[in-house]
Amino acid sequence: MEEQDRGPDRPVDLSHVPDAEPRHEPRTLAGNKNPYTVLGKTYHLMDDETGYKERGIASWYGQKFHGRKTSNGETYDMYGMTAAHKTLPIPSYVRVTNLDNGRQVVVRVNDRGPFHAGRIIDLSYAAAQKLGFAARGTAQVEVEIIVPGDQAPAPLRANRDAPVVGTPAPGAFTPVKTTQAAPKNQPMTFVQVGAFSTLDAAEKRRTQLERFVDQPVLIYSPDEEPVLHRVRIGPLHTTEEVTALREQLRKNAIDQTHIVRE
Repeated sequence: MEEQDRGPDRPVDLSHVPDAEPRHEPRTLAGNKNPYTVLGKTYHLMDDETGYKERGIASWYGQKFHGRKTSNGETYDMYGMTAAHKTLPIPSYVRVTNLDNGRQVVVRVNDRGPFHAGRIIDLSYAAAQKLGFAARGTAQVEVEIIVPGDQAPAPLRANRDAPVVGTPAPGAFTPVKTTQAAPKNQPMTFVQVGAFSTLDAAEKRRTQLERFVDQPVLIYSPDEEPVLHRVRIGPLHTTEEVTALREQLRKNAIDQTHIVRE
């Protein structure tokens, strides 16, 4: 969220706002200058965005830019499902997952930014609210390109580029695979595998799990005292998937688990 930016003057429930619907669109002349320079730094657009996936910090922008022109000349609407990205072509579509709670949205990239160090995407206020971090300003997310015509949500995969803590014994880990889509209007199911008093300990457990789990491994840190960083796997979509995952965890000496539904 840009400094001194803010959301609506009064609380507004935007949960009903539909996600962007991916479709084939030509790249606009405006917004796709390559390379371009902002604040003394030069950016080069992706030659091929196919397969793009990245984890990092998302922010949002609101009233400060509401009604102004985006990079491709459209009018920014903080109640729409749009986003700004530094190097993806304009327009393009991405799926954004909040790694703290598993929520997902699909947004249309029509702007450039964010130009704060360490941030990978700037979302509209509506998208941030649907992802559950509008009040906080930023969140850890995964951003994945969507190819129009193939936009059905794919099962999330753990980040295989994450650093490994320790060296597992040969043959100790067997991946758990899933291709089952989530039924609509059903609560999300997670398997919780620990609650830690420090974020560092939770991150180590997440890194360990990502070695042999295909589903997302999330850290949920609610605003409460005392703070406990809960490590969860999911969302899971069927009873069979939950059973298979818990059995796989037991094979890897993780016996203390329980199911969480949200």
